[in-house]
Amino acid sequence: MLIREKMMNTSFSPAEQQLVNFVLSQTQRLSSMTVQQLADENFVHPSTLIRVAKKLGYSGWVQLKEDYLKEEDYLSGHFQEVDANLPFSVTDGIMTIAKKMAALELSTIEDTLALVDHDQLNTAKQLLLQAEHIKIFGSNANRLISQDFALKMNRIGKMVTHNASGEGSYEAYNLPDNSCGLLISYTGENTGLVQVARILKQRQIPVIVITSIGENTLADIGDSCLRLTTRERLYSKIGNFSINKSVCYLLDLLYSCVFADNYPHNLNHLIEMGEQIDKRKTSSAVMTEGPVEKVVQFKDSFRPN
Repeated sequence: MLIREKMMNTSFSPAEQQLVNFVLSQTQRLSSMTVQQLADENFVHPSTLIRVAKKLGYSGWVQLKEDYLKEEDYLSGHFQEVDANLPFSVTDGIMTIAKKMAALELSTIEDTLALVDHDQLNTAKQLLLQAEHIKIFGSNANRLISQDFALKMNRIGKMVTHNASGEGSYEAYNLPDNSCGLLISYTGENTGLVQVARILKQRQIPVIVITSIGENTLADIGDSCLRLTTRERLYSKIGNFSINKSVCYLLDLLYSCVFADNYPHNLNHLIEMGEQIDKRKTSSAVMTEGPVEKVVQFKDSFRPN
């Protein structure tokens, strides 16, 4: 749930509600106002701000204000020229649709990148590197989307599998101890995935979550949480265009981070494997493989972070 939504659905005293109404309607002014200025303008005591923050799950006003403004900044950024739910209209021709779909995909990538947190991404990377087995849990659609991620990871020696439909909780219970769970859910409230996450946590198996912004159950459980672009409604839309593109981007990002941790070895391995196995023919000079030199191993002192 977004902070704005929590504000609109929480019970406040009259004085607290007056303050909350001001925050919701005067967001642009909030960043430059001190606690005292905000209290004076709303004819409330400064302690009212603390009470509001605590009712919303915060220990103090400053952190609430910071998170609220960050959330509002995200919601007002990107997607200004395209609607994630209805990216094209009934009157659009095919080339107009082509341009609008391209704009939607570009906006989705920019939107998702803006949500990437360094520490959360680094934690996810380390968990994937340490795991001997990675199991992806998600809906049928998300399992299909993540197949390419599993293929790429398997080719560099990282075992990735998907849970069978309806078997998530059983497979979570039977995962080896040196595993990692990767859970994908837009809402973060999927009953089956919440059960999976709790089983994994009970077994002390680390959990990486890919989900929407705001508070949700899976985000609270995960050891690392990567956020999806959060622009689509649940069903009143043409398709899951931005959600799917956002999931693909984050999975590609995770694969790339794992790959980069041992870049020379992984690239040499893919090249050697391709030389032995990939016998496709092409008439295109761009695709034609020529002599390939192995990548020189980095010395430890020059290995990128």
